[in-house]
Amino acid sequence: MSPANSPVTVETARRLSAYNATVFGRYVRSARRLPWRVATRDRGTGHRSVFQTLGHIMNVHEVWMIYVAQGRTGELESLFRETSRKPTTWGDFELYARKVWQGIDRYMATLTPSKLSVHVRAPWMPGRYTVGDAVLQTSFEQAHHLGEIIGIYWQRDKEPPKMSWIDVNRR
Repeated sequence: MSPANSPVTVETARRLSAYNATVFGRYVRSARRLPWRVATRDRGTGHRSVFQTLGHIMNVHEVWMIYVAQGRTGELESLFRETSRKPTTWGDFELYARKVWQGIDRYMATLTPSKLSVHVRAPWMPGRYTVGDAVLQTSFEQAHHLGEIIGIYWQRDKEPPKMSWIDVNRR
């Protein structure tokens, strides 16, 4: 595929975004039922705890879909200093997650094929990619990090929330 073209359609991007939000919500609800000390315990994963991993997933969605995809990379330095991006309680986490998903929903509502094909650049990632690639990046990164949480759940003999595409999209 040519780098000038998005690897996804508008409909696919919107469906992936809705899927990401639904699955993420399932994991947050499940994690909130854990004792706080269990949700925040360092498990040796990339972002240490279930709570911190969920926060990182929100950071990824926010940066890619609200800033990089919309050409707002000049605002990232300031964004990275915001303390609200590193919540320390479930209440703060909910406020942050709601803000991020609302921002993504607003953007998804304005998505067009031409917007999906716009070239974007994250300062930390080399190469040429489109907004459509950013949609896939956030989706795959969320799945990767939820896999870490699944591993933590399995170590505790806890059933993780369902996340398969078909289960989530079953009507």
